[in-house]
Amino acid sequence: MSADPIQLPQDPPTWAVVTGASEGIGRAFAQALAARGYSLVLVARRGPLLVALANELKGAYGTECPVFEADLARPGSIASLVMATCRLDVDMLVAAAGFGTSGDLLDAPLEAELGMLDLNCSSVLALCWHFGQRFRQRGGGNIVLMSSLLAFHGVPRAAHYAATKAYVQTLAEGLRVELAPYGIDVIASAPGPVATGFALRANLKMSRALDPQVVARQTLHALGRKTTVRPGWLSKLLGWSLAILPRWGQVRVITQVMKGMTAHQDREREASQLR
Repeated sequence: MSADPIQLPQDPPTWAVVTGASEGIGRAFAQALAARGYSLVLVARRGPLLVALANELKGAYGTECPVFEADLARPGSIASLVMATCRLDVDMLVAAAGFGTSGDLLDAPLEAELGMLDLNCSSVLALCWHFGQRFRQRGGGNIVLMSSLLAFHGVPRAAHYAATKAYVQTLAEGLRVELAPYGIDVIASAPGPVATGFALRANLKMSRALDPQVVARQTLHALGRKTTVRPGWLSKLLGWSLAILPRWGQVRVITQVMKGMTAHQDREREASQLR
């Protein structure tokens, strides 16, 4: 990680900063924005994957793609990112870095849960504050925040992850109104299951997962038009069907959904107890 300012080319382009760009949804956003003519600052923990993506986008679109290898949950990382991009005309922030956990909270390592809180919430707040300041000064900009289908109610067996996404969802809703007078568009993207490395890290078994390219495409299409976009038919269907239920009913339904995605954890626990 380096805080040295990224050098401008002779003809300064418009830039987007994409966090979590090494895989999944962040990578899909980077590809979609490169196709739209943006130059990109690619941010994630895994530098080699970022370099590979930068080379891919350079070859496909001629896109400038400096990489910034960093764990945004670590103190000082966002300040370094802001300093490194200080000379760039950044018009777009896509905050796609994040991870989830599943299972009973009391069985989870507290350190992992606090790390998720730092990345999913604290880093998102800091990114919005820093780049929001810059967007206000330049007279406009765009902020994309990753919410979730699980952000709208309590979710047993993913209680803390859902709570972090509820924070992001509420933040986006408020900022969209608050920042609109400065020409800044804010959107929350709330997909359901997506085919990324997220499920493996969260120890979930998911079926009918959405292609991350669909998430990026539908989110960018809705930017400036909606406060929240629900990419994919499953997210829309569950959103509409759960909305008619009281909150306790929503929790009961989503409990059954999570039981299906975490049933293997119970089987593994029972098997280990029999050994």
